[in-house]
Amino acid sequence: MNDIDKRFKNIDNSKTFKHLLSSLDLKNRSVLDIGCSNGEFLRHFGKGSVGLTISHDEVKEAKERGLDVRYANIEDGNIKLEKTFDVIFANNIFEHLYSPHGFLVEVKKFLKPKGALVLGVPCFPKISLLLNFTKFRGSLAVSHINFFTKGTLKETVLRGGWNVSEVRSFHMANKFLDNLLSIIAPHFYVVATPVADFKYHEKREKELEGYKK
Repeated sequence: MNDIDKRFKNIDNSKTFKHLLSSLDLKNRSVLDIGCSNGEFLRHFGKGSVGLTISHDEVKEAKERGLDVRYANIEDGNIKLEKTFDVIFANNIFEHLYSPHGFLVEVKKFLKPKGALVLGVPCFPKISLLLNFTKFRGSLAVSHINFFTKGTLKETVLRGGWNVSEVRSFHMANKFLDNLLSIIAPHFYVVATPVADFKYHEKREKELEGYKK
């Protein structure tokens, strides 16, 4: 079994991902999977789902597996898709972006009116000593340029014009137990919906005047 096959198998067997699929009914919803890699998550989503990646090799691999994966860089601002989606799924990409806030603003146009964002991000644990253990060092990967705690991740999404319904690890199916374990969780998923007619605070609007001149 090669490395790509192992990645597909790992996702197939992931309890966390199964909890996400079940809780958010992703098997029956059209999903735009941004940063989809080879399509290991995408294959589980509903009819009409599409994946985006910046790797031509990943596009080729995914297409050979019968998946609709396209080459695109979400930060170039020129992506055109022929439809909108029920859900935007973005796992392990937010921490790599030059402009996380720009991403939160840009992706709204790809959602249906009642669509949702599912954003998965590795975060610093509340107990900093846990960073000494490999399992908890994912947030410090050398390819990351943005760093979050559970709290700052939620606030960042809120300030991007989203209503946040939950921030949890989905490691446990039960929300109460999941939240109890959040103190040691190394990865969180934000589930959010766009704020209708979102506007920045008036103080921010005044700051933006400088950019418009």
